Amino acid sequence: MILGTLAQFFKPHKKLFILDMICAVMVAAIDLAFPLASRYAMYDMLPDKAYGPFFALMICAVCFYIIRSFGQYIMTYVGHLFGVYVEADIRAALFRHLQELDFEFYDKNRTGKLMSRLTGDLFEITELAHHGPEDLLISTLTIIGSLCFMFWMEWRLALIVAVLIPIFVIVVMNRRRSMSAASAEVKRKLAGINADIESSLSGMKTSKAFANEEVEQDRFTHSNDSYIEARRVYFKTMGTFFATQEFFMCIMPVVVIAFGGYLIMRGSLNYIDLITFTLFVNTFVSPVRKLAQFAEIFTNGMAGLRRFNEIMEMQPVVVEAPDAKPIQVTRGDIDVNDISFSYDENTEVIEHLDLHIAAGEKVAVVGPSGGGKSTLCQLIPRFYDVTEGSILIDGQDIRSVTKTSIRENIGIVQQDVFIFADTILENIRYGRPGATYDEVVEAAKRAEIYDDIMDMPDHFETYVGERGTKLSGGQKQRLSIARIFLKDPKILILDEATSALDTVTEQKIQKSFDQLALGRTSLVIAHRLATVRDADRIIVIEDGRITESGTHEELLSRGGEYATLYNTQKLSGE
Repeated sequence: MILGTLAQFFKPHKKLFILDMICAVMVAAIDLAFPLASRYAMYDMLPDKAYGPFFALMICAVCFYIIRSFGQYIMTYVGHLFGVYVEADIRAALFRHLQELDFEFYDKNRTGKLMSRLTGDLFEITELAHHGPEDLLISTLTIIGSLCFMFWMEWRLALIVAVLIPIFVIVVMNRRRSMSAASAEVKRKLAGINADIESSLSGMKTSKAFANEEVEQDRFTHSNDSYIEARRVYFKTMGTFFATQEFFMCIMPVVVIAFGGYLIMRGSLNYIDLITFTLFVNTFVSPVRKLAQFAEIFTNGMAGLRRFNEIMEMQPVVVEAPDAKPIQVTRGDIDVNDISFSYDENTEVIEHLDLHIAAGEKVAVVGPSGGGKSTLCQLIPRFYDVTEGSILIDGQDIRSVTKTSIRENIGIVQQDVFIFADTILENIRYGRPGATYDEVVEAAKRAEIYDDIMDMPDHFETYVGERGTKLSGGQKQRLSIARIFLKDPKILILDEATSALDTVTEQKIQKSFDQLALGRTSLVIAHRLATVRDADRIIVIEDGRITESGTHEELLSRGGEYATLYNTQKLSGE
């Protein structure tokens, strides 16, 4: 049950929840007590002119309303605090789950939409967590209590009110379903806007370079207009909902006074009971209005909960074996045994590929784009699972060990280096979060970026900007190399790490890569073949298969695909 998902987040904060509910019961009890106290005063004190007891009762009423105000303060403060704790726990659970999901999930989902689920949806769930139980309890107790006292005083008058309630509830629930559908559509549109904004802001430099600001503005306007239309439908539905609610709220006292007046004229009711009845109706109206507001909160909260559950029910495709243990990498041998892989059921990216890399060997992987080079390098850290065959590291099948331990022993440097919006120090330390300052400095020296850092205004505390905008392409790459030096893995994967750099910068960074590769098993995907001439072995992958394998000189002498690629690049000056 979807509400059971929400209830499990209540448990760690049950003391705050119980305190909130106690105050809610106290508020409801005081609201019910006032009409009864007024009736007692009008029946027994005012006719006898009992000044002392009457004003003592009024002073007690003032004291109880002071207590009620304190209870209301507790409900507001503690209740909202409880809601924030629940929201934080839900967000943490969602974030943990997002971290567990595979590359495949992120291939299919846009960042902006995921951000919407981590922010907007959770706010609605928080409102439901806080106001839902509180409003429902106060309203239920007040309505049931009021009806009981009404029936005790005048069952015929109470019966009219009792008949109006189911009609009101049926109409409200019907309107609520319409609001639920409209609310879900608004959330979908808002998630789309967030995704478009995230995409547009990330690509702002590209849009400016192509002078396509108007294109981006049109795209945003389209999303924004869709959102406005969704909100318009929602507000229209909400308007009908509240108009219906207010009609019932206003008509109820009118019906009570009309029928009560009839009973007074018939001599079946006195003025005191009608006044008391009217007080109960006023007490009754407030919680009914709360129930109507609860319907809106419930609608939005349930829509958010359903979207939360959609993600939480998604399971990673790459799963660990129940008895998985950390891998023990002592040498760094890699055995790729007759593997096949496809991103979908229709097209195989890799077909029956065999590759055996000895510990400390440097193997370069070359070939045309789309041949499967990068896919192979994503299968070894188990970002995806092979469809057939197996991959072994030091004789251990990577499907039998924990994913974290595999990736702790593999260092990956990619073409698109991700730099966090933080300092140089923290970006390098990301390679090993517990590293000391001196260890970070040593890693920077080995990556040959130390001098560049010391030329920066705040040295290692220099803020690099969003995605490292204050750094050059070469500095970003050397920063990523420093991370790997700090991590000190047994296996190194370089996935076209220098293809986006100019030749001069590439040659400088190549020295860092050569030092990084010393003593490690290295798999190097390269676009520029001149950078892998010194590899122990070069393999050519085409259409998911290894078509050639050998040293640079051996492959050139064969005059095959490698020789063609190499000579073409040589002629073009790459």
